[in-house]
Order: sequence, then structure tokens, then C-alpha cells
Amino acid sequence: MTDTAYPDLLLRRDGEVAVITLNVPERLNPLTHALQTSLCRALADLAEDRSVRALVLTGAGRGFCAGADLSAGFTPDGSGRSRGQQAADTMQALTNRMVSGLRAMPMPVVCAVNGPAAGGGLGLALAGDVVLAARSAFFYLPFMAKLGIVPDVGSSWFYQRLLGSGRAAALTLLADRLPAEKAAAWGLVWDCVDDAVLMDEAMAIARRLAALPAHAAIETRRAFEAAAGNTLDAQLAYEAERQRELLDRPEFGEGVEAFLGKRAPKFAPR
Repeated sequence: MTDTAYPDLLLRRDGEVAVITLNVPERLNPLTHALQTSLCRALADLAEDRSVRALVLTGAGRGFCAGADLSAGFTPDGSGRSRGQQAADTMQALTNRMVSGLRAMPMPVVCAVNGPAAGGGLGLALAGDVVLAARSAFFYLPFMAKLGIVPDVGSSWFYQRLLGSGRAAALTLLADRLPAEKAAAWGLVWDCVDDAVLMDEAMAIARRLAALPAHAAIETRRAFEAAAGNTLDAQLAYEAERQRELLDRPEFGEGVEAFLGKRAPKFAPR
């Protein structure tokens, strides 16, 4: 798989780990129409490839993602729709599908944030299961303070859940940059590492995740998303129902045998 198949992206394999690199480095990897289309296509292709057991998403050059491609403009397309209507329709048809696709991947996703994650790029970065940030990285939401619009690409959902409404609202209204080290201290990302070792660390994490049970990512996401809206009693019931199915799967049997045999479990590929 090459960049000719996925414009504005690079896609490579390292064993059971796939690596997607946003590849418009001279502009800090904005969310061009081509990039979003390619990412949706690449995610769909990887989801069908059962030999892939973990995914790393990163950016080329000195930035992760600069967010919306404002240089493309919001000129009328002849349809009679306003620029707001055009943008909303594009979000529903493409942008939102890109984020939903990441959250629906049947394997764990590691986002290696190698520089600024601004605007919609912040939502894209936080869609990963494990988010690792380079020390030079920062997170920035200019939407309301600079443009008078709400955060999108899922950034309002991720920011509020990970930081709490107080910090999320303040960072949105003040448009302050959140440095990687503070983001790690506040629990927005898993860890902050030196720039020089970011990809080495991300790949090491991805290889560990690749060894997990095939359903690990989907079940973990669903459990915590359910917990965010459930009462304790409802979540206890949810847990019991999931165990009703999962304890009868071969992965649980292998885990018990490995524990009793004092060895690492070996789970079948998805």
C-alpha cells in the first residue's frame, strides 16, 4: 500500500502493526478533502485485513495535524447551499465518518502526536485508544475564540470527557495551548516522551497491544463509553451481561490456562 493509493497519506506495515502517516508536512497536515477521503478508505481497508492487530496514526514533519484546511476556502459550490450548510454536509458525509471509523477499528489504535494537534486535529489525535505525545507537541482549540464556531471532529466530546467540563470550557474559550507535559499530567494523553523516541515508544506500545485478544479494543471502548452514561447499577448489569458472553469465548480459556501454567497467553488473530 503506497501513498498513490491514499493521497495525502502514507501507509506501511511493520509485522502485525500498520502505520498511517498524515502526509502534507509543509502545511502541518491539514484535513484536506483528499486526506480525509484517504483516511476513511485506509481505515476501511485495514479493518478488513485480519493480519493487522494494531494501528499507529501519526503525522509527517513537525506537526500532527493543523485541523481544517482553511486555505481551501468556503466558496459556493453552485448547489445553492450556504457555506455552513456545505460544511455540515461534508462533516456528516466524510469528517464524522473518519472519526467514527477510528473509534470502530477492530484493533487498538495508538496516536503518536509528533507536534501541534490543532482544531480538528485535536479530535483526530484523541480518537486513539492510547495517545502518546512528543514533548514538543501541544493541543489547541481556536474554534470559538478565533472563528466563533464550536469545536468539531469530536474534539468537544473528547476534551470534556478526558479533562472535565471546567478545563475543557476554559481551554476552548481562552484558546490557550495545552503543552504535552501538562496534557499528560491532566490525563488527556497516556504519556509525554522526548521527540526523538516518540515513534519507537509508539511502536513498542502497538506491539504490546497487538498481542491482546482480538476483541480487546472494541470491548474496552464500549465498556467505558457505557460507563460514562450509566448509573452504577446499570454498569454492574452491563458488566455481568458482557461476562456472560466473554467468559465462554476461547480467549478466556487460553488466559486461564496461561495463568495456571505461569506463561504469557497466546491469543488467536482476529
